[in-house]
Order: sequence, then structure tokens, then C-alpha cells
Amino acid sequence: MTASTARRHVGARTGFEWCNVYDDPGEWARRNPNAANLIRYIDDHLVHPHPRLGRDGPVCPFVRHTMTHHSLWAAVVPGNDVTVDTMTAAVDDAFEIHRGLRTDTRMLASITIFPDLTHYELLDAVHLAGKTAVVEQGLMLGQFYPGCGVSGLWNKDFRPLDAPLPMLVIRKMMNTDFPFLVGRTEWLYAYLTQVAPDLPRRLRWSIAERLRISDVTDDAITDLRVHSFGEHAR
Repeated sequence: MTASTARRHVGARTGFEWCNVYDDPGEWARRNPNAANLIRYIDDHLVHPHPRLGRDGPVCPFVRHTMTHHSLWAAVVPGNDVTVDTMTAAVDDAFEIHRGLRTDTRMLASITIFPDLTHYELLDAVHLAGKTAVVEQGLMLGQFYPGCGVSGLWNKDFRPLDAPLPMLVIRKMMNTDFPFLVGRTEWLYAYLTQVAPDLPRRLRWSIAERLRISDVTDDAITDLRVHSFGEHAR
């Protein structure tokens, strides 16, 4: 697929373009030289096993399918002086575009990359502020950046969100996401709505209130994992 026919969507708030990376990954990387690191990160890391992962299989079990189905969309927001307001508007655009895409949502991922950002606490702040709205729609908002200290599901010493580029990622919520959602009742309610939709609403809320854990630290994710080997994300 040529650059002229590669799919793209423009954010209504920011004017940034979310492009389909795997319609033409070479052209996308040429148009976004800073983001070529993303393709290398996927090709060299995410699709392969890792000795410290703590389970079999690739680091991300879904990204290969996302590549194959051309379901990865990304925008690049340049500048080290990017403001929280701009970052927030960009994530809102990504969220709106993601929800409007008509594809297999299990494979769909929308990435907003801030290649020049060095103040990663801004990324954490935007992530936390935007997470509820995303989660309420049965999606997840994840923060990735160099040195991100969030532990892995299977190994406390593995850091799955430590990435070469600062970025915020929207994807479908999985049944294995429980540890990332225990901090707020509304997040747990959204999780139960996805995995146990037949439960009455009041019961879902009551269970969420009982399961909520305050002040979850970055290294607590592994201890909060409730699924076992052989129970795969879906």
C-alpha cells in the first residue's frame, strides 16, 4: 500500500494524524523518523519471548495479530515542551478515533507517541486523569516510557511498560487486567461489566467496592495477579 492510500485519521481537537502503521511501515517510519523506534521496539522486543517475563510466549501476545490485521494506529506529538493540555487533547482525540474504528477490537491498538518528552511525570498525570473515561468504555489506557517502574504480571522484576519511547496506548480491556484496575471502584465496576456482564449492576458495584485496594504501588501488580498459568488473556 502506498503512502497516498495508507489510512489516517485527523484528531478534531489537535489536528494530529493517527496513521495505520502497518499499511506501509516503511513509509510511516520515513514520515516520522523519531517513531521508527516504535517499529524496532515491536519487531525486536514485543513479538519475542523474554527470559525475565515469567511465562511462555512473546512479551505481548496480541501485537503480532495487530500487525497482521493492520490494526495499529499511531500519532506522533513532537516537542519536549508539550503541555499537559496538549497531551490530554491528543489522548482524547486518540480515544475518539479508536472508538470510531470498525475493526476487530481484540487486535486494535491506538498509540500516541511523545518522542521528545523527558518529564515522564506529565505522562503519568495525563494517564491517570484520562484512565476512567477510557476504562468505562471497556478499554485500557497504558503509559509506557523509559524506566517505567510498573511490575509485570508474572515477574515483579520485569518491567513491561519500560519502553524506548514515551507513549500512551489504548487497547481492549482483557480479563487479565484486574491488577491494573483495583485502585478505584469505578474501574473495577467497568472490569466486571466486561467479564461478568450478566451480574446485576448493583451486585457488580458492591463487588467492586469490596475488591478495591487503595494506594496500589507500581511493584504490587505481580502480587495482585489472580489468573494462573494456562489462563490466557481474552
